[in-house]
Amino acid sequence: MPTQLTRCSWCGTDPLYMEYHDKEWGKTTHDDKVLFEFLTLEAAQAGLSWITILRRRENYAGAFANFDVKKVAAFTESDKERLLNDAGIIRNRLKIDSAIRKAQLFIEVQKEFGSFNTYLYSFMPDGKPIIAYHGPQVSTPESDAISKDMKKRGFKFFGTTICYAFMQAVGMVNDHVPECSFR
Repeated sequence: MPTQLTRCSWCGTDPLYMEYHDKEWGKTTHDDKVLFEFLTLEAAQAGLSWITILRRRENYAGAFANFDVKKVAAFTESDKERLLNDAGIIRNRLKIDSAIRKAQLFIEVQKEFGSFNTYLYSFMPDGKPIIAYHGPQVSTPESDAISKDMKKRGFKFFGTTICYAFMQAVGMVNDHVPECSFR
């Protein structure tokens, strides 16, 4: 008899959301390319639902050079215009400008710390992901510290709430509910 899967309630019954929940959300990644992808997507999500961005993820990959940070950092004014006319992504000038600037700052952090991953985990207790579920939260002292430092470095669209969602997405925090089959 097959085992019944239990999921976190937030992913509902949308197949795309369920696949994201089951295969990515809360799974630790140390890959700077993936970290840049989620940094870009989470910032694009500001003020919108995550499923809105998730449904456009492939379009974002195409529009943002498959999240190649060096290529995005070198985007020109004509690239910005191309993005502003791309119906497959959120066409918000501030978010687009921010994504390009974020790529440039991401590279600066990589140079300073050796990797963006090393930078992020310098804020984590013992340099490790947080596994203990503490109920629904929108921020933590770690997300406060990371977002504050990133703001000081010039990053935009990355306040503590977006930072915490980013941390959940890339597995810096495992916030699957205790009964979730994917914890």
